[in-house]
Amino acid sequence: MTTNNANNKPAIANSTVTRDLRELDVETGNIYESLVIMSKRANQISNNIKEELHQKLSEFASVNDNLEEVFENREQIEVSKYYEKLPKPTLVAVQEFLDDKIYYRNPIKEA
Repeated sequence: MTTNNANNKPAIANSTVTRDLRELDVETGNIYESLVIMSKRANQISNNIKEELHQKLSEFASVNDNLEEVFENREQIEVSKYYEKLPKPTLVAVQEFLDDKIYYRNPIKEA
């Protein structure tokens, strides 16, 4: 795992990472339960990013866009590039799960 020099936090990879499956089922005892937890968290992260992006891009929306304004809107391009460079929600969710940063519960096991 690499570290980010700016704040010495572990950096989340921006591409595919090979994982040991035995690490994923340590907390739950069931690989499938762990995958469901991570996938639900990834969906939450994805939805949050999507809402945030739409809010930021709505600031640039105008009714009378002409072709020149579309090509010259550098701020909108920078916002889009920033969100394209973010790590994938699935990678963030897996890292959060491995770092015990996700709260989950299974009502069936609690009963």
